[in-house]
Amino acid sequence: MKIKTSKILLLVLCSLFIISVMETATRAAESQPNQFHSYLRQGIDKAFNLEAADADVLIKKAVELEPENPTGYAYLAMLHLFSYEMSFEQSDRNTNQDALLRSVKEAIARGEKRIKNNSQDSQAYFAMALAKIAKLQWAIHQKRYFIIAQETSNIWDYLEKAKGGNSQNYDTYFLTGLLHYHLNNLSGVIRFLSSAFIISGNRQKGLQELELAAQKGDLLKELAQAELSADYLNFEKQPAKALPFAQELNKRFPNNYNFSFTLGNTLADLHLFEEAFDIAKGIEKNIQAGSSPFLPKLQPRYNQLMGRILFNQGEYDKSMEYFQNVLNDTSFYNARTRVWAFVRLGMIQDIHKQRKQAEEYYLKALEVEGGEGAAQIEAKKYLKIPYAPPAKS
Repeated sequence: MKIKTSKILLLVLCSLFIISVMETATRAAESQPNQFHSYLRQGIDKAFNLEAADADVLIKKAVELEPENPTGYAYLAMLHLFSYEMSFEQSDRNTNQDALLRSVKEAIARGEKRIKNNSQDSQAYFAMALAKIAKLQWAIHQKRYFIIAQETSNIWDYLEKAKGGNSQNYDTYFLTGLLHYHLNNLSGVIRFLSSAFIISGNRQKGLQELELAAQKGDLLKELAQAELSADYLNFEKQPAKALPFAQELNKRFPNNYNFSFTLGNTLADLHLFEEAFDIAKGIEKNIQAGSSPFLPKLQPRYNQLMGRILFNQGEYDKSMEYFQNVLNDTSFYNARTRVWAFVRLGMIQDIHKQRKQAEEYYLKALEVEGGEGAAQIEAKKYLKIPYAPPAKS
């Protein structure tokens, strides 16, 4: 009887041990994807707060945790694209360019391997689309027309499969919204190459998709919010819609001067001048203190912001001084800032009925290499129809 009881006790203990081991293994399996996602989330937050080195470490931890998952490499590519666009030195830009292209290659290779084993792997399709869009954005900067045609060939197909396989992945709407909205804003050759392989532009649908990603997105939610704040401010001319996004991003990521400038410009366009000047003063104080990342190289952007505030106040002579100071800096990283200065100077000449001088400024805006975007679209518009200030209410 004692022997039988001992055997039963031993079996119970063994069973408990096995169950414990299985539960531990299950928890480990469940915690790994959660940890993977956590590293990506933390890395993205660091990137948005302009802590690129910390962001790189965190996203690489995600890659190390799941080295065959293409998602980690896709977000590394996005990080290096972000750093490439933000670089003040050409050497840094080259370094980030090389890292971006390597990360894209790794993401595509692992994504293709995954879909060979499972053709319904929506996560793999999404990662490949994200990586390809990072490379496409770089190619547009570089005007690499062959690469643009090459990289756009599968993007839409990948996005459709990513969305079809997981209807709850609202981050896909950021990518489709980005494509729908901006295809019409690209220059002629690039627009033709992109739309020939992807889709035609659809501004309203693009905004709707971006709004959905900004509300319900996961890892790309903040990127959708930043995109909407810029689109509503610069393309849609609806600063009231841009304001909530600009305020939230500036609050969450106080180290990111891009959000400070966006908020200042939005307040200026809403004629909330006291608040706009407060933002400008804060930026100036940080630049003068040399508080990283508010480097002296941001001075032209500060001048541009001050000029915009004064322009909207009707202080045209004072604003011209700031815009002229912007033009003194010919650095590649301030190309778009210079374009806006040329456009604003042209607008002031139109206000003064100096049409010939206004046209000269608009033409100079179109000549700035690397200045593509909303400002050059404005320059083309005002070359056709002179700028006229809105009637005062």
